[in-house]
Amino acid sequence: MYVTVSPGGTVTFRYDYRLNGRRETLTLGCYGPGGISLAMARELLLDARKAVLNGVSPALEKQREKRRVVAIKTFGTAMGTWLANARLADSTRAMRKHIIDRDILPVFQNRLLTEIQAEDLRALCNKVKERGAPATAVQIRDIVKQVYVYAIAHGERVNNPADSVGAASIATFVPKDRALSPLEIRLFVQQMESVATYPTIKLALRLILLTLVRKSELI
Repeated sequence: MYVTVSPGGTVTFRYDYRLNGRRETLTLGCYGPGGISLAMARELLLDARKAVLNGVSPALEKQREKRRVVAIKTFGTAMGTWLANARLADSTRAMRKHIIDRDILPVFQNRLLTEIQAEDLRALCNKVKERGAPATAVQIRDIVKQVYVYAIAHGERVNNPADSVGAASIATFVPKDRALSPLEIRLFVQQMESVATYPTIKLALRLILLTLVRKSELI
């Protein structure tokens, strides 16, 4: 390790080494306020020597890390890419986009993927749950998880904050397994005739009663 001094007086720690028959130079850092101390330079030197012994170029690795930092996407950019490529039914896409635009992007849009932590996601989910929308809170967690899974699969070196936020920790739901009795169905159909709504809605409700399928399965 040695130091160089620029005409402006900046002192820089450097380390020369040979790897695979070529000479390389690693800049460890600048000395002084806002830079590194001699002790820190020695620690960085030890790490660099270990890397060389393992056949890894510390100079090239430093360049790669700089490129990774510059290339890290904001959550808003990653969200847009995921949503454009996700295979979703039109109704599901519209519902999720509504949640994204209303609840997620106002909080996370301009943050880097590396900046969003589990506690940030948990705080957002709890805020939505407290306004009386626990199902939406769970969907927020699921959407964020999918965005990170997609980003990681396409080369982003980040941790997924949703991995530490279980859906059950946000809200749990009682299964709605009760079915209407024949009498209740008859009363429902009778009362539906007196409800002020579009005829198409009444026809759709009758069709669902006749087919006993979900709306998404019927359309």
